[in-house]
Amino acid sequence: MEPQKKESLNFIEQMIEKDLKEGKYPVIHTRFPPEPNGYLHIGHAKSVCLNFGLAAKYNGKCNLRFDDTNPEKEETEYVESIKKDIQWLGFAWDEREYYASDYFDQLYEFAVALIKKGAAYVCDLSQEEFNALKGTPTVPGKESPYRNRPVEENLQLFGEMKAGKYKNGEKVLRAKIDMSSPNMHMRDPILYRIKHMPHHRTGDTWCIYPTYDFAHGQSDSMEGITHSLCTLEFEVHRPLYNWLISQLEIYPSQQTEFARLNLSYTIVSKRNLRELVEQNHVSGWDDPRMPTLSGIRRRGYPPVAIRRFADTIGVARRNGLTDVAVLEHAVREELNRTAPRVFGILDPVKLIITNWPEGKTETMQAINNPEDEQAGTREMPFGRELYIDRADFMEDPPSPKKWFRLGPDREVRLKYAYIIRCTGFKKDADGNVAEIYAEYDPQTRSGQDTSGKKVKGTLGWVSVADAVTRAEIRLYDRLFRTENLGEIEDDFKNHLNPHSLEINSQAVLEPSLREAKAGDMFQFERIGYFRVDEDSTPDRLVLNRTITLRDTWAK
Repeated sequence: MEPQKKESLNFIEQMIEKDLKEGKYPVIHTRFPPEPNGYLHIGHAKSVCLNFGLAAKYNGKCNLRFDDTNPEKEETEYVESIKKDIQWLGFAWDEREYYASDYFDQLYEFAVALIKKGAAYVCDLSQEEFNALKGTPTVPGKESPYRNRPVEENLQLFGEMKAGKYKNGEKVLRAKIDMSSPNMHMRDPILYRIKHMPHHRTGDTWCIYPTYDFAHGQSDSMEGITHSLCTLEFEVHRPLYNWLISQLEIYPSQQTEFARLNLSYTIVSKRNLRELVEQNHVSGWDDPRMPTLSGIRRRGYPPVAIRRFADTIGVARRNGLTDVAVLEHAVREELNRTAPRVFGILDPVKLIITNWPEGKTETMQAINNPEDEQAGTREMPFGRELYIDRADFMEDPPSPKKWFRLGPDREVRLKYAYIIRCTGFKKDADGNVAEIYAEYDPQTRSGQDTSGKKVKGTLGWVSVADAVTRAEIRLYDRLFRTENLGEIEDDFKNHLNPHSLEINSQAVLEPSLREAKAGDMFQFERIGYFRVDEDSTPDRLVLNRTITLRDTWAK
């Protein structure tokens, strides 16, 4: 018996297993802490899969906690979309749904405790004035003239800030740490700022709000989070995270950083994605070209492919650029296994079988998915007049060794039906092929072929009499045409792909698609994968191209 291959662990799993082995924590407890100021994108999916996945792997718990400390940009719409996305990915937080705003009272008391210790002070400087004193990483900063206010004065001013006595920006509460620290985040960072605006959960109760740096570690502590997993840009914030926990003498959650997902041809910044939405470069957060989870869900990416992608790329300590083809491969691999096959003809031209009796129809049996033995078959009507794709015919084709499709005096098989031989064609006034003529061989019916003929070409087709003709096919492609958007120096919108969406209204589809409903997935044979969109109506079927059968950008 061969020895079982030992599982390869990433550095976070190694840390967790060491902590468990040493008895540092009885139960692993993680959290996913999104700010509800936009929709989740594919980069967040990595963090969702990591935090919820680790909790599941080690029989622990994972909280969903909304970092809702900035009422300027946060909305209930974003809260609901985030919850929907996480559930779509296949994860559940049970009863552990929390908000930083749940802790506003306690966070305020923490701030008061810091003031009483002489570790925080109210500062009257504007941000610009403080920046002028802050220095640089190699030049020490200068202290605020308000840094050494007496504790009682700070307590009074902070209470007045809470009571609404001061205007936005008039005062802030700062931590009193070290204005000469080489880490700029330790040079008296802001803990509270004044924002006279309603909060999506607390209404007008508060007019001062904690910063993320102040709320983050304390929220982790109050929830008993053992492993606070953040992306690498928060590594420089960790000393402040630990300093605050130490000053307050509360439960010490452990922050660990990992590399965020940077994907080629993709923007993974909520700020930039919001700009695309607000400036109408896309139709909304769920535009199928967007890398938001709602966008890729609408486009047709299956959640299991996203989870498999997250497993494939793993967890690293250094940032890098992941090829979007890795994600696309995961999508194709899953859809190849699950999506039913159908015939969709995007650029139809009529094919007339001249020796087929007028008015006769036969029913052909088509395989729904050769990758799935349980998928069964469907019936397709076959008659004298059919549609094939214009690209499958060439009036002057190269040698048979290079052209396996239809041309004058060439033979091909119509899939699931008969072998035909082209006998001629007709052009319209503009010189375009309008009709193709062929004869069929009655002895070559699929599954009953007694002719002994061998042909290399196989074409898709749709019966003219039965075709679905009122269809809109939205041919989506990558939103950006530049591979590494992290290296550009100009406006990222200059790199938008002008051909990221093309509308096809001339396609014809096989009749089985009349029963299709929003969310159904199909593979158009030899073309790609498509999802029925929510914009579909009884009179018009709308399908989004999820992905082509192969990476056309690699050509």
